[in-house]
Order: sequence, then structure tokens, then C-alpha cells
Amino acid sequence: MISVSEEKFGEMMENALHNIPEPFKDKIENLVFMVEPLPSQADLGRVGLTDKYSLLGIYSGVPYTHRNTYYMNTTPDRIILFQKNIERFCDNESELKEKIREVLVHEIAHYFGMNEDQVRAAGY
Repeated sequence: MISVSEEKFGEMMENALHNIPEPFKDKIENLVFMVEPLPSQADLGRVGLTDKYSLLGIYSGVPYTHRNTYYMNTTPDRIILFQKNIERFCDNESELKEKIREVLVHEIAHYFGMNEDQVRAAGY
């Protein structure tokens, strides 16, 4: 298992975000990206999990496909990556960068309205 500072992890997440294809990046709006060490009980409850080490990331908000003309002046949606849980799957920085990218793409897919089965069928 690798462990990096929260700052380093955040930099890796920012780098992964810069590599998201432009057609997707251009449609991301009112969305913030965050890093937390571990999920809260509320986060676990929203996805029906009890093991705090099993959740790697979470999207919270109104999916892009469900927004309409009444969607305005709202608090930003959030994507949170759980650093300790992601690190548990990685032995080195290269693996960590790839896992961060994978989890980020998975959660962005939820932002675009894909359900868990659709995201997994797409390979994430």
C-alpha cells in the first residue's frame, strides 16, 4: 500500500481531471471535486454500504441529464474521492495515479446520469 500527502493526492486528482476528454470537460458545470480520508456514515448510507473501507468515491447532486431550466442558483454538486481507500489498492505512484483516474471517471459518469450497472459495463 502506498501513502501520499493529501496535497500530493490532490495534485494527482487535478492532473487526472486535466486529461478528461474536452467534450466531457466542456459540459462539467457547478461541480466541485474534493478529497476526504474516509467516507462518513452518511456517505455510506447513501450507497447502501456499511464498510467504510469499501467506498472509493461518491457523486452527490443532480445528474447533468436531469437538469432543466429550473436548475439554477443551487449549491454545487460534489465528487469526493476517499484517499485512504484508494491508496489501499496501490503499491506505487503509477498505480495510484491510474486508480485516481479510474475512480474519477467512474464518478463523472454518475454526474452524466449513468447508473452503477452502466458505469461498470463501460469498464469503470
